[in-house]
Amino acid sequence: MENNMDNMNNMKSPGPMKKWAKIIVPIAVVVIVAGIWLVKNSQEDIPFTPSNPDFALDAQEDFDLEKLKSYGLPIILDFGEVKTKATIEMRPVLEELNEESQGEVIIKHIDIIEYKSIVERYPVTVVPTQVFYDAEGKPFVPENPASYQMKGYTAKGTSEHIFTVHEGPYTKEQLLTIIDEIIK
Repeated sequence: MENNMDNMNNMKSPGPMKKWAKIIVPIAVVVIVAGIWLVKNSQEDIPFTPSNPDFALDAQEDFDLEKLKSYGLPIILDFGEVKTKATIEMRPVLEELNEESQGEVIIKHIDIIEYKSIVERYPVTVVPTQVFYDAEGKPFVPENPASYQMKGYTAKGTSEHIFTVHEGPYTKEQLLTIIDEIIK
């Protein structure tokens, strides 16, 4: 009878490993589920994905500046025409900067022939022309516009600053300097 009682006592009280397993397994399950939830939700909040057309270099027909401003990033709009020498020279610079600055700056190239309806909203008289906005979606106002060869445009009657524009090509180094000033 004593043997049977000893066996029953051994069955009732689990060993130290079984106690730890009962604690560790539920904790591990909770940690895994929480980790999966965090990963899924953090990816949804990141708009800077290669599949997001808002961060592609070339503008599309549904170009929406207000949507771009909603990302809270500086914006550079480059107006050009595919067949002009200056636009052709600047294209690789824009491509490289767009790739390197994803998540920091939005760079859009707008073809003036293909997207005339977009171009007519801006003071574009030569190509390429760049228009700059700060992270708040307001026209970028550089400390020294002359150093960047930029012009400012104001609204008639209100003197509200509405555009900061550069006409002609920029080098990568020049654009990086401007981006640094916009971001700071």
